Amino acid sequence: MNQVLSMFGSAGPDAFSKMACQMAPYFSTINPLITELRQDAATVQVPFCREITNHLGTVHAIAMCNAAELAAGMMTNVSIPDGARWIPKGMSVEYRAKAKSSVTATADGSAIDWTTEGDKVVPVDIVDADGKQVFTAQITMNVKLS
Repeated sequence: MNQVLSMFGSAGPDAFSKMACQMAPYFSTINPLITELRQDAATVQVPFCREITNHLGTVHAIAMCNAAELAAGMMTNVSIPDGARWIPKGMSVEYRAKAKSSVTATADGSAIDWTTEGDKVVPVDIVDADGKQVFTAQITMNVKLS
């Protein structure tokens, strides 16, 4: 079993999310909770708070980019073969609606061939508390096999 996936299972979502923020401190700016992590899928919840809002009082676009990258990165980490490495290479985003509540980012890697190296485009959807899609991202991950 992947070491990160094993840690998620052992520590649980709260402790694992805190550990992820210690490894990559910038993610702590959105106070994420990684609620699901498995091969081909990850879900990150971001609570609504003033610190992540923009001048309109809605969730800032970059806070949603941060959540999308965390979900995509975690999912990529547990989906690639043992010994492989990855790094984000680019991100294309679309702002679909104003987010006026907590948001949930879901990365879906089920259509990606993780057995080959190269660029992999990871789709991420973000919905608000009502389930309305507010943001989408296509994050290119460069995967190198060992």
